[in-house]
Amino acid sequence: MSKHQISLLLNGQPIEAMVEPNMSLLEVLRVEAGAPEVKLGCGEGVCGTCTVLLDGDPVNSCLLFAVQADGREVTTVRGLAGDVELHPLQQSFLEHAGSQCGFCTPGMLLTAKWYLDGHPTAGREELRGALAGNLCRCTGYTKILDAVEAYRDSLAEVSHVD
Repeated sequence: MSKHQISLLLNGQPIEAMVEPNMSLLEVLRVEAGAPEVKLGCGEGVCGTCTVLLDGDPVNSCLLFAVQADGREVTTVRGLAGDVELHPLQQSFLEHAGSQCGFCTPGMLLTAKWYLDGHPTAGREELRGALAGNLCRCTGYTKILDAVEAYRDSLAEVSHVD
């Protein structure tokens, strides 16, 4: 198979890689781009562990060919925050014990951020539905939803102040 040159923005930084046509975006992010925060879970698009934002929308990077990301923007959980401080949603996960082993946390964070960006007043059941594609085997989801709701509520408080 012949390799293809791809270019993408990873957390705001340009990345170029030579990839096989059948390489997944997950593989390129972890191996070629040095983004170990993107985790391999099921490898079948069922668990959400490998979730990244592609041009702002959540995708399972294990199911996407790297060549499909050529010329696009990819955000991993590392791209949520600045170099020093956590994103407020990440901070909420810490404060509310929203992660235990942490394996599902990157996908949960990215999916929750994406959903709340478009649905800032979503209720608990809506949030549960939005996160349904992200499996957690440790927490039972209660603390994850508590963390997401606390973040949502903090956004509402900020918007009332403005």
